[in-house]
Amino acid sequence: MGTSIAFHLAEAGVRDVVLVERDELGSGSTCKAAGGVRAQFSDELNIQLGARSLEAFKRFPQRPGQEIDLHQVGYLFLLSDPAHVEAFERNVELQNSLGVPSRMMSVAEARKLSPLIETDGLLAATYSPDDGHCTPESVVLGYATAARRLGARLHTHTTVLDVEMSGDDITGVVTDKGTIRTNTVICTAGAWSRPVGEMVGVDLPVTPLRRQVMFTEPMPSLDPVVPFTIDFGTTFYFHREGQGLLFGMSDPLEEPGFKLDTDDAWLPRLTEAISRRAPSLLDVGVKTGWAGLYEVTPDHNAIIGESRAVSRFLYATGFSGHGFLQGPAVGEVVRDLYLERTPFIDVSELDVSRFASDNQRPELNCV
Repeated sequence: MGTSIAFHLAEAGVRDVVLVERDELGSGSTCKAAGGVRAQFSDELNIQLGARSLEAFKRFPQRPGQEIDLHQVGYLFLLSDPAHVEAFERNVELQNSLGVPSRMMSVAEARKLSPLIETDGLLAATYSPDDGHCTPESVVLGYATAARRLGARLHTHTTVLDVEMSGDDITGVVTDKGTIRTNTVICTAGAWSRPVGEMVGVDLPVTPLRRQVMFTEPMPSLDPVVPFTIDFGTTFYFHREGQGLLFGMSDPLEEPGFKLDTDDAWLPRLTEAISRRAPSLLDVGVKTGWAGLYEVTPDHNAIIGESRAVSRFLYATGFSGHGFLQGPAVGEVVRDLYLERTPFIDVSELDVSRFASDNQRPELNCV
């Protein structure tokens, strides 16, 4: 989010754009992401943000100018609960009305697309060929390089300590390397956003939640095209990564917190899900894995907007697992909010004020 917004602002001619990162670019959650890109959501705003971003990802080698290893192999959601089938039928209808070429699919069709799956208990599936996955590190590099070329300054290994205020106005950002004089702050700190909001008295209800992914050893017989396959009932998913697979699953027993170590507590639940849905993977060796943080909000939807209490404090955070894939579109939106012009989509319902008024809008298609 930070590099995308910096690029879009600098491209629009905004001067003195400064991005502050306490470590390396992308070292928070982005480079730990599974890299999925999709427009298959239940929320109209998420569908449009995802579709807009997919278009940007397709053009990424030309603008901003970086190869991102985009594979539009499709997202395949496997459904085993009648209630989920009904919900996804409504989702597909909404997606189609917004130009997304998703469709319901029979179990036999799903097995043909993703031969690794076991179909026992499946009722239906959904699929959209435009979805897929790409390399998060390359997206960060592309935006960062272009932002610098356009005049933005990106300060890594620089920690924000405080935001200085004069009344309700921002006057500066205090870092461990000095104070940056500014009247505007855009918070894109992901799982670490709540402490940044507290610096200006704005509550950003973002909770860090660890997610782990793993990688198989090379699989010589693996099909060259493997859709991003998700067993929606368990959230177990996999997609091709190099000569093997990347796979993972949410852990309902995971406690919130800034935990970035890996552990084995989730493996029995993961193994059970694999044995039921893709049992042949149990015979494949695992070579590595890592942990990253989801930035979760109460309704699993993003927080995008500008504070009404603090002058020129903007935020784009709390994406609850679909932030990377919405990065290009959100970069456009926040650029326009800063420039006080109308974005391509009205995101006012994602403003943080919705939580105070109990006007949440849950995203159901989360994994």
